[in-house]
Amino acid sequence: MNADTLPTTDALRTALAGLLDGMPPKTAAQAVERLIANYRGETPTGTPLLRDRSDVAAYAAYRMPATFEAVRAALDALAEAAPGWAPRSHLDVGGGTGAAVWAADATWAEPRTTTVLDWAEPALALGRELAERSGLPALRTVDWRRARIGTPLALPDTDLITVSYVLNELTERDRGALVTDVARAAQAVVIVEPGTPDGYLRIIEARRQLIGAGLRVAAPCPHDGACPIEPGTDWCHFAARVARSSLHRQVKGGSLPYEDEKFSYVAAVRHDPRPVRNRVIRKPQIRKGQVLLELCTPSDGLRGETVTKRRGELYRAARDTAWGDAWPPADSGAGGADEQEDE
Repeated sequence: MNADTLPTTDALRTALAGLLDGMPPKTAAQAVERLIANYRGETPTGTPLLRDRSDVAAYAAYRMPATFEAVRAALDALAEAAPGWAPRSHLDVGGGTGAAVWAADATWAEPRTTTVLDWAEPALALGRELAERSGLPALRTVDWRRARIGTPLALPDTDLITVSYVLNELTERDRGALVTDVARAAQAVVIVEPGTPDGYLRIIEARRQLIGAGLRVAAPCPHDGACPIEPGTDWCHFAARVARSSLHRQVKGGSLPYEDEKFSYVAAVRHDPRPVRNRVIRKPQIRKGQVLLELCTPSDGLRGETVTKRRGELYRAARDTAWGDAWPPADSGAGGADEQEDE
């Protein structure tokens, strides 16, 4: 995460602030209710889900902050696995109002060319409007293009291609075709889906295709092998904390100042990545004098690790470790955390 993360986040909140001015609350609530059902990933439509300005405004207020945080978390993991690399070009396929564009701006400070493809003209129009309000140079030069996602796309060679919350809108055949097109054109690919069992299965299939196309997994997996999770028993997903604005709370009908966005993702690259040694795949459980971690590992599959207080610095690092983090942390000074001990 670069130093511009907070300015980007604040700029997004500011740009979203006036979207629902003049829209009847009932209209916004109805649009949000329909979008919730569609974005759970159970209704491939073959047509744009965002049909008009009301739909797009409701979507942006309801979903864009959460989508931004989920994609930013995935891009942060890619940046950690590819130190020193930054995309000079970014193509956001099915990008709608451009949450992934904002997330890329929060991840890399280096300049890049950016294109957003989407089939919903109202979404592109609002995305362009939000970008122009941002005051951020990288966002104000984005090229917003209409394209039907789900048909063969002649994608240009691009450093980074993002596909976020799109596969759930497509049929199985169209999903496969899109991932094939993306893998052919990109040096790095990040695909994000809802953190549901179905979303995880779409990510696993996309991961398989990306590996088959010659890309290496950079995150979240610490390996290119088969996922150790047995389908139907569990699913790999993560959570991003989303700070709600007053507008966001109003649209969602909630009172808490935050929410957790659950998401599944895969990041893959053509060059050799530096994936984490182990990935924390569940929220750490803090007990008296110990921290319980659930890890995905390159050699042992899924395993638990108990870090006790007597391990000093590593214990303190474990208490600060979050769901989705690397383990052990790079700055923990630990040569490894393979041994387990009980207190």
